[in-house]
This record gives sequence, C-alpha cells and structure tokens, in this order.
Amino acid sequence: MAQQSTTRFIVRCLHSCSFGMLIVMNAVTIGYALLCAAQITPWLTLPLTFGDVIVTNAGMLVQLAFTLIMASLLFFIPTSKRVMDLEKSHRKFEVNMDDVARAYHVCHTADRAGVFTLSSEFDAVRERLHYLRDHPDLRTMEMDVLTVASQMGEKARELADVYGDEKVKRAKEFLRQRQEEAERHQEQIVDAMHICRELRQWADQVEAEETAVASQLEKLDGELQSVLPHLGYGFEPPEPDHKIVQMPMKPAAE
Repeated sequence: MAQQSTTRFIVRCLHSCSFGMLIVMNAVTIGYALLCAAQITPWLTLPLTFGDVIVTNAGMLVQLAFTLIMASLLFFIPTSKRVMDLEKSHRKFEVNMDDVARAYHVCHTADRAGVFTLSSEFDAVRERLHYLRDHPDLRTMEMDVLTVASQMGEKARELADVYGDEKVKRAKEFLRQRQEEAERHQEQIVDAMHICRELRQWADQVEAEETAVASQLEKLDGELQSVLPHLGYGFEPPEPDHKIVQMPMKPAAE
C-alpha cells in the first residue's frame, strides 16, 4: 500500500513537471515567433536543399512548424487535466469508502450489542447518526460519511438482530456444551474399550487355565487307570446317562 502511494506521488510530480515544461516551451516558441513576425528578432536560418533545389526561408518554415506543433500540444492539457482530476476524485472516493466502512463497522457493532432501540426508520437513522457523531474515533469524519454509514446500519438492522451479541453468545455456549458432551462420550467409549480389552484378556486367561486343568485331569485319569488294576481295583465303563463311576470293592482276604 505504501509503495503504491509513493508511485502515485512520483507520477503526479512527473505529470506536473511535464505540464510546466510544455507551457514554458510553448511560451518561449510562440513568443519568439511573434517577435520574429514583428521583425524585432531575426528568423532562424537553416541551409536546406531538396535535391538540387535550395529551399529558401527554410529556417522560418521549420520554426513556424515547430511552433505550430508545440501549440497543438496545448490542446491535450485540458484532457490530461480532466484525467488527473478523475484519478484524484477516484482516490478520494476510495478513502471515503474506507471511512464509510469503518463507520459502518462501529455502527453495526453497537447495533449487535443492542445500543439502538428505536424502531422507525427515520428515528433509527437519526439515533445511529448521533451515536457515530459522538463516537471518539469518528470525530474527524465528514457528516456525509457518517450519514451513509447510519443509513447502511439501519438497512442491516435485521442482520444485526439475527447475529446479536447475546444470540451469538448463547450459540457459542450451546456449541461449547455439545463439544464437552462429545468429548465426555469419547472418554466413556475409550474406557469401555479398555474394559472390554481387559475382560477379553481375562477370559482368554481363564480359558487357558481351564484347558490346562482338563489336560491335567485327563492325564491323572490315565495314570489312575494304569495303577489301580495292580492294586486290585477296576473301573467299570460308566453308563451313558450316569456321571458316577462305580468302583467294586476288593473281597476281604480269608
């Protein structure tokens, strides 16, 4: 932004210098041509030939042609002046629009905070205008800028009501509560997954221990079946529907 301002200042200075040089050169050439026409000063002399033909009064002709060209350039000055004025007014318009935007921001912020209470359009604009005029940051602005900002603020009254500070605060509080609730549910899910993982590991451990115990019982049963017959005890095959194994007693020695 600063570089653009510097460039514009340099261009304006060059334009001003060009206009000044053009006016000075026209004054000198036209004044000298008038003095020559009044025979106060001599015309320019210039030896000029066109083939074998010697052009007489060539210096005077060249001087008059140069004077005419310089004088014709004066007709471009009004056009250039209008262009420069247009650019200046455009830059001024941009500055004013920045001021309007700043004033509107102040007005809209106050409107969202519920500062303005009048409902009719005329009273609402006047209330906003008084507020902006008394605002410490906007005392140097022109009244037209404040008027435009007040009218824009009144047109955006519904927008300020929808996005009021109180409503925005409640919306943020609601979203904060929902976020906390979601985070709490996420923590509960993590805890539940951790408990499920522990229960699964515990169940696997118990199942492994039960398998080891069953294997040991089967091994013990095999050893008993191989040892008890030598001691005079035998096993009868259990009935399909019975779980009790009957062991015959050894007859007493006579």
